[in-house]
Amino acid sequence: MKPPRDTSRIGAEAERLAESFLNEQGLKTLARNHRCRYGEIDLVMRDGAVLVFVEVRFRRSNQFGTPAETVDRRKQKRLITTARHYLNTNPSTLPCRFDVIAIDGQNRIQWIQHAFAVEST
Repeated sequence: MKPPRDTSRIGAEAERLAESFLNEQGLKTLARNHRCRYGEIDLVMRDGAVLVFVEVRFRRSNQFGTPAETVDRRKQKRLITTARHYLNTNPSTLPCRFDVIAIDGQNRIQWIQHAFAVEST
């Protein structure tokens, strides 16, 4: 029998890897793990004059879909609501975008900029 996986430790390692990668690309970290009752945003970063909300997804294998595919409409809606909460508590006039960092079992990183947009209502 395999020992249980420590998913929180694995998730934290993936987030550190993603943050380091994005810092190397020139982004500046503003916040980590912004939580509210609506959800959590893994990283809030600044890319020049743009505020970037980053969702980090890790999958050991693609057997049940790629890491990026796990950011479905329901998850996007929670991220958008949590981002609005962040902006209410940390006002900004910067334009915003949502990025996804997908990491596979070999620690290969796929950076999806503008992964999804906020639909106007």
